[in-house]
Amino acid sequence: MEAVEQFLEWVKESDNIVFFGGAGVSTESGIPDFRSVDGLYNQKYKYPPETILSHSFYRQNPEEFYRFYRDKMLCLDAEPNITHLKLAELEKAGKLKGIVTQNIDGLHQKAGSKNVMELHGSVLRNYCENCHTFMSAEDILHSEGVPVCPDCGGPVKPDVVLYEEGLNQKTLQDAVFYISHADVLIVGGTSLAVYPAAGLIDYYNGNKLVLINKSATPMDTRADLLIQDGLGNVFSRVEV
Repeated sequence: MEAVEQFLEWVKESDNIVFFGGAGVSTESGIPDFRSVDGLYNQKYKYPPETILSHSFYRQNPEEFYRFYRDKMLCLDAEPNITHLKLAELEKAGKLKGIVTQNIDGLHQKAGSKNVMELHGSVLRNYCENCHTFMSAEDILHSEGVPVCPDCGGPVKPDVVLYEEGLNQKTLQDAVFYISHADVLIVGGTSLAVYPAAGLIDYYNGNKLVLINKSATPMDTRADLLIQDGLGNVFSRVEV
């Protein structure tokens, strides 16, 4: 497959790579994708996931939110897959400068990556809305109903960006900086349908935009290299 050979060559030659990834990075670790055929959007709940994971729903129905959240969002036994591990190796070798991720599972860090910009936050961080005391994901998983702060009894909210909420501006600025300065930008496992995240590739100024995704995206025509395959198949061939 010529495209993969070209990709491997670009990775080999560059020491300024940035990776921008979505749910498809973690599906091979057993974490469900939102929009794929067997993703969360096609499962049946009392409310659609997009409604449950919204700021207004969280405020109005916190118990229902947490029932779904514990059941579907806290995949704490998941382990990094070959893509996570190869990206961590590329960073350690000084070739990859940063990872911009839409995922909230913390698997990039678990694989050893250091410079990870989490656009949508992380399930591993949870804070009391009153006194900002930290609660771990395990604490949330083993709590019942709406988790409460062990210190002041206030409600605890996951540090994840819900629908209707804005992204963290510092994280967004960092992502723009790394993407705009990258030599090679690898975009993988994302439908490029969720904004403002999808708009980040507009900041890339280079001519080595690699798009790796199993299905078509609205940005396919903009890629300098398009690889329609699973990330694991492609990254398993990367030699660091």
